[in-house]
Amino acid sequence: MKLPAVSEKKINSRYEDAKEIYASYGVDTEKALKTLSGLKVSMHCWQGDDVGGFEVNETGLTGGIMATGNYSGRARNADELRKDAEKAFSLIPGKHRFNIHAIYLESNGKFIDRDSISPANYSRWVDWAKDLKIGLDFNPTFFSHPKSSSGTTLSSPDKSVRNFWIEHGVKAREVAADFAKKLGGVCVNNIWVPDGMKDAPADRLGPRQRLLESLDEIFKSGINGNVKDAVEGKLFGIGSEEYVVGSNEFYLAYSITRKKLVCMDMGHYHPTETIHDKLSAVLPFVPELLIHVSRPVRWDSDHVVILNDDLLNLAKEIVRCNALGRVYLATDFFDASINRIGAWVIGTRSLLKALLIALLDPTDTLKKLELGGRNAEKLALSEEMKTLPFGNVWDYHCLKQEVPVGSCWIGEMEKYEKEVLAERK
Repeated sequence: MKLPAVSEKKINSRYEDAKEIYASYGVDTEKALKTLSGLKVSMHCWQGDDVGGFEVNETGLTGGIMATGNYSGRARNADELRKDAEKAFSLIPGKHRFNIHAIYLESNGKFIDRDSISPANYSRWVDWAKDLKIGLDFNPTFFSHPKSSSGTTLSSPDKSVRNFWIEHGVKAREVAADFAKKLGGVCVNNIWVPDGMKDAPADRLGPRQRLLESLDEIFKSGINGNVKDAVEGKLFGIGSEEYVVGSNEFYLAYSITRKKLVCMDMGHYHPTETIHDKLSAVLPFVPELLIHVSRPVRWDSDHVVILNDDLLNLAKEIVRCNALGRVYLATDFFDASINRIGAWVIGTRSLLKALLIALLDPTDTLKKLELGGRNAEKLALSEEMKTLPFGNVWDYHCLKQEVPVGSCWIGEMEKYEKEVLAERK
């Protein structure tokens, strides 16, 4: 696919014009770009191999997890996944992070059950992250395992099952602590469990009480590292349409009372709900939170993130709440029907574009107009901002970050597919 390229001279010239235009609205593009350059998105590993992982004796996807499609080139091992992620990173402006699930361990062909994982199983991930000078985040994996086949894990009525998953949670925190210690930063360790019921339960409270006690047991263990523990709620899932034990309300209350991060996933609410309005309701009560950036289509379908109204509203609300330093952003989608490197790049670049648009908004002016009751002016200015040359500022950012400008990255993706992905059978 042959796509137009723009000369460096034109990119710089267009940026200078855009800079002048934004300045006339009181917006400093240089300040916006400096802020954007410092933001780190945690790009998720599971887009690269359709949430398969690299366990020996692996189980098929369960727990409401579904990756649809059969596009060629799926990563078959950790080395291929790392190589694919590196390619994606090379097409995304900025220095970001990588988000790993427990099932992406490397065990030299030996079976290691979830309650026995250790930092040694992820040492090559740490070495890779050191080479790239990036951070790693972690997630215990409570799905796709024989001991999750009943539909419950940490809330199971079977104490032996609960204990197995509690131990997995404990071991996952040790891995996260190792990441933080060896990479010299923070590691966000996010817990999501698929526990729930297809139809109406006779006892809604009991499983939630067991989940609460299991989580308390996991977090009771001491760890030596800068780990930010998060808990992630959900409205419903496949096989848990009627009742999810770890609902959004449950985890919001748990996170506040236990001083953990609450994880708000864009796809884990009612189909007509969006999370941007929830930020200002939660931020007064918590120091930090985690957001999983996804795109639900009719349900929690984890479509590749695009620059739509939901994403723009989320980015604007983060900026308007002055919360960029309090919100951890992680992508969360998986599409097996398209080029997987392309999915990573589209989603992450879209998120960064939304953040840049938010940073280029005349927030202070809009707030002053609203406070003064000048709502027609506020609405008019908001509409005028939509046609300002944001794209010229974005292209300049990509140029300065030494990644492909505009659509040029698509050719890089196609080249990688022909030279690398096509060899995978």
